[in-house]
Amino acid sequence: MTHAEFVAAYARGEIRVEMDRQAAVRILSARLLLPFVMMPVVGAGIALALIGWIYTGLAVIALGFVVPRLIKRAAHGFLLQNALGDPQLYEELVRSKILRVASQNGVIRDT
Repeated sequence: MTHAEFVAAYARGEIRVEMDRQAAVRILSARLLLPFVMMPVVGAGIALALIGWIYTGLAVIALGFVVPRLIKRAAHGFLLQNALGDPQLYEELVRSKILRVASQNGVIRDT
């Protein structure tokens, strides 16, 4: 199934998209470099707490842990929306078997 056919069928509601959630989390985390973003944010929060801005520092530390988890929880939806707009991402997700297309009656289509 080409990207254009995928987008048209999805818009008409003719297909159901299945996505491997764990693989989606791994690929999105790697693309966004979440661990490398989280470390400096938590470090900045610790620094703020140590210089006396305790509540601000604790809030920044909490954000450093909570925001990446929220991003990972929504990874499958985020990747689906991006796959609808980006043919290269769609091809990559299909090739790596992260995204599978099924008809409404549950039969997996050959993509």
